Amino acid sequence: MFDKIYEYIKSKVSIKKYYIVLGLVLFFFSVAAYLYISKYMYIVNDPKKIKEIIMSYGKYGILAFTAMQAMQVIVFFIPGEVVQIAGGFIYGTFLGSVLSLAGITVGSAAIYWLSRIYGKPLVMKVVSKLHHEFFDRLLKLGSLNYVIFMIYLIPGIPKDMFGYFCGLSEVGFGYFLLYSTLGRLPALIISSYFGAGINDGDDVVLIAIAVVMTILFIVGVFKGESIIRRISGKGKDGSSV
Repeated sequence: MFDKIYEYIKSKVSIKKYYIVLGLVLFFFSVAAYLYISKYMYIVNDPKKIKEIIMSYGKYGILAFTAMQAMQVIVFFIPGEVVQIAGGFIYGTFLGSVLSLAGITVGSAAIYWLSRIYGKPLVMKVVSKLHHEFFDRLLKLGSLNYVIFMIYLIPGIPKDMFGYFCGLSEVGFGYFLLYSTLGRLPALIISSYFGAGINDGDDVVLIAIAVVMTILFIVGVFKGESIIRRISGKGKDGSSV
């Protein structure tokens, strides 16, 4: 079904519209990067500031937070963990997790279809050549579904950036959402729980979670590819070991 939708959309997009939308997407990224770095970095990195913004929308706060979470996925250089922590801080572990998951699902769907429709001209502009080669190596380590699940499960790997690359791969939209969501869930719930814990004031638990997650993040950054490679039984050249 999703492939038919993709073919239909692609058949309706003229060359002129193709480049207009591509240009608008890249312009949006440039503006978002400028605003984030020059004006809003301190806000996005502070759950309490995020809460102030969300609460200012009153009864529409839930929609505002969900939209913020979706935007964080699309504009992947904004730290997702802080937004998820803010969700728990504002709404508690359960509702914060649900809202973060809803926003992440919307954002993930958007980046998948953007890269699916606009292909490499878009992805190569927003994803560096180094990361492109990195993700290409990872996708060759085994079943696409398995690799996608592991990438989203292991902390430290740039997950939201990887979503753009998935749109170029052979993985179907439904499988992409399913396995990326399953991989995200543990860290998402922990982040929401951490945010809720800020209100509870349980410093010992929060410190323990922060220490463990920091260690896992560091391990993921330096050993993430090796872990996937070892579990999949692939050598450095992609052959079985």
